[in-house]
Amino acid sequence: MIAYIIGVLVVALGVGLSIALHEIGHLVPAKRFGVKVTQYMVGFGPTIWSRHKGETEYGVKAVPLGGYIRMIGMFPPQPGDAPGQLRASSTGRLTQLMDQARRDSMDEVKPGDENRVFYQLSVPKKVVVMMGGPLMNLLIAVVLLGGILTLYGIPTATPLVSTVATCVPSAPPTVEKPQPDCVVGDAPSPASVAGLQAGDRIVSVNGTAVSRWDQVTPLIRQSPGQTMTMVVDRGGSEVALQAPITALDRAAYVDNDKVKVDANGKVVTEEVGYLGATPTGELVKGTVADVPGYVWNAFTQTAGVVVNVPQKMVGVVQAAFGPGERDPNGPISVVGVGRVGGEIASADLGADGTTAKIMTLLSLIAALNMALFVFNLIPLLPLDGGHVAGALWEGLKRKGAKILGKADPGHVDVAKALPVAYTVALFLITMSAILIYADIVKPVKLF
Repeated sequence: MIAYIIGVLVVALGVGLSIALHEIGHLVPAKRFGVKVTQYMVGFGPTIWSRHKGETEYGVKAVPLGGYIRMIGMFPPQPGDAPGQLRASSTGRLTQLMDQARRDSMDEVKPGDENRVFYQLSVPKKVVVMMGGPLMNLLIAVVLLGGILTLYGIPTATPLVSTVATCVPSAPPTVEKPQPDCVVGDAPSPASVAGLQAGDRIVSVNGTAVSRWDQVTPLIRQSPGQTMTMVVDRGGSEVALQAPITALDRAAYVDNDKVKVDANGKVVTEEVGYLGATPTGELVKGTVADVPGYVWNAFTQTAGVVVNVPQKMVGVVQAAFGPGERDPNGPISVVGVGRVGGEIASADLGADGTTAKIMTLLSLIAALNMALFVFNLIPLLPLDGGHVAGALWEGLKRKGAKILGKADPGHVDVAKALPVAYTVALFLITMSAILIYADIVKPVKLF
């Protein structure tokens, strides 16, 4: 229980630091460019602690679900009005909402602050300020992932044989058992026929040198009905083996971990070559040159999850309010992240358990920061990507006007996007509430 609590606290600390550093990524360039920042807050809701330093109030709020900095003059005046002035009246609820946002924005501008407002920054400076937060999360992810890869290593399936199957299973795969067990009368597996043994390290397949299991797998799967020559290292000596690869109907997968089924709920199969050997997972260290590829792979995987969030939320709702099961690769809330941290800290990870737990927790925090980076790239307000999109649109309009010899169109009226911002915010709040509920009543379990 103590280990579980420690894991939750470590993750909570990591989340808090990630949020704090994200906001520092906004704060530093904003101050550097002369924008007046009145607040730097970690969290939302009632303020637990705060201190003023200069013109900025620094503090922590009760709900640790994000953070913000308050910059004056986020919205420009109504186009056509003099700076600091608004029309006396407006019609329509949305128009009133936008006018109120502009009014609140201008109310923060005190005498002498007219040139310290955010909306007057150049387009490049606006982009730097708004991208500072997400880039800070990316930097955290790169440092953590790069350190884990180069200093500790990542679990990798290697060509060291762990077990050898005794047979070629004849039973069809099912959702419950996608890899059926052997039954009496099943033919011996190609691995056992070839004489492959646990502890053998496969050195080459058909003359092609291999160092990872993912290099061996495609060669086997693409060779049903063929005999493959495998050279293995057995106790320091190389032994050549002949493996007659068998054709076998194996279950197809979606997202590499979910069994694919057809409209009738029947498992979809594909004919592949079958050897009947299981690899050993080992920690393999990478070099600094491997870090960009490793980080890019983490980015693409995270982007795929973010893109599929609406679809994944259907499964979350079905699991939370019905008999469905949670997708282990689906979205989780801050509560879910904390529970996963607790599970990791209290799990039995073998002889190297303490180090493995620390590295796994760091990997979890790295994944969280990568998710924050990717999520904030979405070009919709109130996300950072929405402000970046507004700045780029402003720059594009001004560039186009200059090319066409027209008058400067001025600042983009970002307040017009507030209806979208409120819609997105409502969606995010609803999604967070559902995820928190699901993570309480039916959490994702790793072990």
